[in-house]
Amino acid sequence: MTIRFATNREMVSPSLITGAADQEKTLRFEGVTSNLRTMGLVSGGRAVRVFLSICLTLAFASSQGMLLAQRGKKPEAVEEAKPVSGDGGVVDPHAYKIGPEDVLKITVWHEPDLSGQFTVRPDGKITLPLSGEVMAGGVTPVELTKVVKASYGKLVNNPEVMVQVDKVNSKKYFLVGEVNRAGVFPLVVATTVLEAINTAGGLREFANDKNIMILRGDKRLKFNYREVIRGKHLEQNILLENGDHIVVR
Repeated sequence: MTIRFATNREMVSPSLITGAADQEKTLRFEGVTSNLRTMGLVSGGRAVRVFLSICLTLAFASSQGMLLAQRGKKPEAVEEAKPVSGDGGVVDPHAYKIGPEDVLKITVWHEPDLSGQFTVRPDGKITLPLSGEVMAGGVTPVELTKVVKASYGKLVNNPEVMVQVDKVNSKKYFLVGEVNRAGVFPLVVATTVLEAINTAGGLREFANDKNIMILRGDKRLKFNYREVIRGKHLEQNILLENGDHIVVR
């Protein structure tokens, strides 16, 4: 497309130059060119060319400034995703020890036949496709990632492996009695007795909050809910262990 500038003898339509049919823009354009002629800088059709030249210069300068700003801008840091178990708890891949009955999700990049879900057997092992058994119990997801990568490295050149705990079944505690949501709860992270009760929705209206029992093997540990929430005898707010039963009467 060829653009021809108007001469002094030609009638120039501002809408053709600006490319807009808006009347306000047209009047603004006429005002600028009129001011240029009044100031004695230009006359006639040359005002149009001067105006367009100014607009192009400003547009070029603006685009260059934006480009430099984008080049100088540092990329925002991407927050590392935290592995979440199917039970809603956050599993620390550097600290959580995998145990029997845990469900693992192993992903091998571009190798769907080697990927999948694996349930840890009572002996702590899982069976990898085309690779055989590896020990998963007693190690963290990060440590198991290295083991799986070494095992699959015999089949695939430099495999990219990711191990996640999809569901925690090996570590759990039980909460029964006068709580709003009794049941079995995964022990994904360090949890105190007070935190466990709050996770279960708190105590019911007529619960005996002064004489809660924690059954741990052959031990019977007392917990006074009323004292703890008032900041007294906080030593009784112990960390739960796998298999603990909290009984609220």
